[in-house]
Amino acid sequence: MIRYDSYKNSGVEWIGEIPNHWGLCKIKFLLKKRNKKNNPVITENILSLSIKKGVTLQSEKPTGGNKPKDDLSKYNIVQKNDIVINSMNVIVGSVGLSKYFGLVSPVYYILYSNNENLEIRYYDFLFSVKQFQKSLIGEGNGIMILESSNGKLNTIRMRIPYEKLGNKEFPVPPLSEQQQIVEFLDTKTELIDSLIEKTERKIELLKEKRTSLINETVTKGLNPNIEMKDSGVEWIGEIPIHWGKSKFKFHSEIVTGNTPSKKKESIYYTDDKSGFPWVKPTRLDQGFDFVFYSDQYLTEKGKNEIRVIPKNSIMVCSIGNTLGKFGISGCEMSTNQQINSVICDEDTLFHRFCMFFISVLTEDLIKWTNFVTLPIFTKSDFEDTEIIIPPIFEQQQIVKYLDEQTGLIDKTISNEEKRIELLKEYRQSLISEVVNGKRKVTN
Repeated sequence: MIRYDSYKNSGVEWIGEIPNHWGLCKIKFLLKKRNKKNNPVITENILSLSIKKGVTLQSEKPTGGNKPKDDLSKYNIVQKNDIVINSMNVIVGSVGLSKYFGLVSPVYYILYSNNENLEIRYYDFLFSVKQFQKSLIGEGNGIMILESSNGKLNTIRMRIPYEKLGNKEFPVPPLSEQQQIVEFLDTKTELIDSLIEKTERKIELLKEKRTSLINETVTKGLNPNIEMKDSGVEWIGEIPIHWGKSKFKFHSEIVTGNTPSKKKESIYYTDDKSGFPWVKPTRLDQGFDFVFYSDQYLTEKGKNEIRVIPKNSIMVCSIGNTLGKFGISGCEMSTNQQINSVICDEDTLFHRFCMFFISVLTEDLIKWTNFVTLPIFTKSDFEDTEIIIPPIFEQQQIVKYLDEQTGLIDKTISNEEKRIELLKEYRQSLISEVVNGKRKVTN
């Protein structure tokens, strides 16, 4: 690492020492705040801001986000090379430099500079430094923070007033160094981002391979040379000639959960996992090798008001946006009414084979539902759904094979996910070191 010749204490905790010839300045004196309304309406080009992609065109956003207001005159104008800041999420990195002329909601701050001795892209990088973002903790109105074990901040209603944001100090290198830093970071971050993108694509391909493997194995078996017959189920196609076709209701009990009384003495939360587990759809996640435990519990009175499901029940969310997510109960527990649980007759349907079959089934679940507002897959729908039934010993062989093969794929996926995390950490560390003068760049 190439270092500067001498350093001084910046007096700002998150910055630390800076090169002797660098200065410090408050954001409000470095950058101007743009407050121009789209009134009269001069553009309908609405922009979107995300932590991952920065400033993009709302028209190119696939789904989600807030619905645009009908009155575009209430939006604020953004010029090219303006820094756009989400006042509610700046603390987690919702900041980006705009490549577009367009509009954003008044909840966003828009900063710009017409100072020829200032490189706007350098200050865009500064806003992305995690230490700076964390320095904003405690500066907001209505702040609620949850910090995960890996240090990620999950926030709700974290509006940072501009008066406080503007009073934060940034380091100020000479213009030539700002430009060198930007050129260096543009090259390095582009390379890192490319590696992350390739790794993410590799993970997607591994997941597709996993899904294909499960689909093929639970419907075709392990013997590629066995004689086949038409299953009579369009999405399954052919199956081994000695396999049967049946319905869930003949090999399992489908139980729809319920909610106990809302009285305080009937339901409560606890950190020590006392009480009786009660699961809601938001706690389910698509997965195979985990055993599911709840973090929400009922009192004895609450337990008496609900239906208990045994260990190794397969819980499937059957309504709304979480339709098809599933988990396996790790002990006796209960669920709310949005979840159907499959309790297998282990003599004819091995629960882990059933789990793999359901993982394939849930891909098409939403296509089979009738709904006006929310997709719903009812208990009777589930009971009448057709399932392939191999001999029980073959089910167990299939499960053993899939456990081994998916375990290998999952291990590779986990390694690639760790690689992405390391690349992101390196990217963040590199930006922080360079923009704060801890590392001198040479182009």
